[in-house]
Amino acid sequence: MKVKQKPLDKVMVLELSGKIMGGPDFDLFKGEITDLIDKGFKDVVLDFGGVPWINSTGLGILITGHLSMKNAGGTVRICNVRERVLSIFYISQLEKVFQVFPTVEEALASLG
Repeated sequence: MKVKQKPLDKVMVLELSGKIMGGPDFDLFKGEITDLIDKGFKDVVLDFGGVPWINSTGLGILITGHLSMKNAGGTVRICNVRERVLSIFYISQLEKVFQVFPTVEEALASLG
C-alpha cells in the first residue's frame, strides 16, 4: 500500500494505492493517522481509487485507524471504492462502520 496526502483546509484526503494486506501496511497507516491527529486534523477522507484488493487484515487496519480518529474526536470517510473492494465491505458489514461515498467531492460535502 502507498499513501499520498492531499490536505484540503481542515480535511486530509489520503489517496491509497495498491493492495491493503497487513504487515507493513499496518505500521504505515497507523503512522499516517497518528501524524494527522498530532497535526490537528479531525476529518480524513480515504480515497480508495487505487486499491484493487483488501483482505481481512487490511480491514482490521482500517478499523484501527477509524477508532483512533474517533477517539480523537474525528471522523473517517471512504470514497471511490472499486466494486470488488466494495463487495468485501458489504460482506463484512463495514458499510455500517464507515460512511462510503462514490466520489471525493461527495465525501467532502458530507463533512459540511
